[in-house]
Amino acid sequence: MRWNSSITIATALIGLASTSSAAGTTVVQDTVTGFTFSEYLAPITTGSTVISFRIAIPSPATDSYDAVVQVIAPTSVGWAGLAWGGQMVNCPLTVAWANGNSAVVSSRRATSHTAPTTNPAATLQLLSTGTGSNGTHWQYTAKCSGCTSFTGSGNQVKNLNPAGGNRLAFAFSRTRPSGSSPDSTIAVHDVYNYWDHDFSTAGNADFEALVARNQ
Repeated sequence: MRWNSSITIATALIGLASTSSAAGTTVVQDTVTGFTFSEYLAPITTGSTVISFRIAIPSPATDSYDAVVQVIAPTSVGWAGLAWGGQMVNCPLTVAWANGNSAVVSSRRATSHTAPTTNPAATLQLLSTGTGSNGTHWQYTAKCSGCTSFTGSGNQVKNLNPAGGNRLAFAFSRTRPSGSSPDSTIAVHDVYNYWDHDFSTAGNADFEALVARNQ
């Protein structure tokens, strides 16, 4: 793990620069990884507690493009999940939880409202830079291959629009999985919601170089 000790995760929530974008997302220049992210802050309590969901993509983006996801969550979050199709069923699910000074990332899929199982069609590569924890937050940064183009309901292929908004969803549980294996059992979520995420502001011309640099 490579972690910049002078920058706490709370500071990472702010980022170097942030500008307004559509549908509640903002643009964040992450000084630690170098990625430009489109960020959504998902409220998880009636107060100011949020989980930060950040997306970075190549620019230009070709068909079935890879994406980098960065999630920053309070330590009260046992696991956090991102649904790339905006719902629990028939789309890639990225589930993660803190594991010491690192994190476990798990690619899953559900065909009904039951516990999701391992999804070999979407692969995750955890990046060492931008992954870590401190006393208040944990975070991970990972590249996903197979998250932006997938077979959904009715065997219809769904491609996420790199030049516009895409409906995403999240869920979280306060109960952390007891294991460190990506196929560990996870508790039922406590909260879920969805939003429209602007991918048009998430482009990175040097995407592949940044992935290589942050491994």
